[in-house]
Amino acid sequence: MKKVLIPVTNHATLGETDQANGTYSPELTHVVHVFKENGIDYDIASIKGGKAPMYGTDIEGDEVNQKILDNEDFQNRINNTIPVDQLNIADYDAIFYPGGFGLLSDLATNEDFAKLSAEHYETGGILAAVCHGPAGFLPITLSNGEKLLASKSVTAFTREEEIDFGTINDIPFLLEESLTRSAARFNKVQPWQEFIIEDGRVISGQNPTSAHGVGLAIAKQLAD
Repeated sequence: MKKVLIPVTNHATLGETDQANGTYSPELTHVVHVFKENGIDYDIASIKGGKAPMYGTDIEGDEVNQKILDNEDFQNRINNTIPVDQLNIADYDAIFYPGGFGLLSDLATNEDFAKLSAEHYETGGILAAVCHGPAGFLPITLSNGEKLLASKSVTAFTREEEIDFGTINDIPFLLEESLTRSAARFNKVQPWQEFIIEDGRVISGQNPTSAHGVGLAIAKQLAD
């Protein structure tokens, strides 16, 4: 059985504000739903371990989100995330970073997950992310000293979407700008449209709408 490592944030607020935040639930649940449908196992991990903060758990009309949130096994995993120092990266076939604003405050600069991701990628593994998740790609440096993103084409949550969502003034940094400066190419479509990029074994999705497609892209690459 294939297995995916899912790093999530421990940061429970939007930047330095007191607004509840963390991982954006649908970007995690829709991908987990795809994994379950395709017989793919997963572990959820974080820098510190323990209960991971989530928001977007009360969205009306999102049946997939609610179905996974109601799953006892999922709840056990999100409430007891594995600390990064207890992971054996050889156990995994892919790494998936879900979005949410929280990871801009920790995973975007965390060297522990970055080193695991670099090792995983260089041994043939898949790296995937959606929305703000590609912030987790920023600190990944390969063994030759080059940044992972230096030769990669990616997408992520855009400046326009930050403005629409009302978060442009509260985020720790603008992800689109950081990726534009560090990636070989940053790509985007109209706000809130589904958009997924596969550049070899690096998969990225622009926004929450793209989570399902990212999950499918991971499953397809794992099946090849």
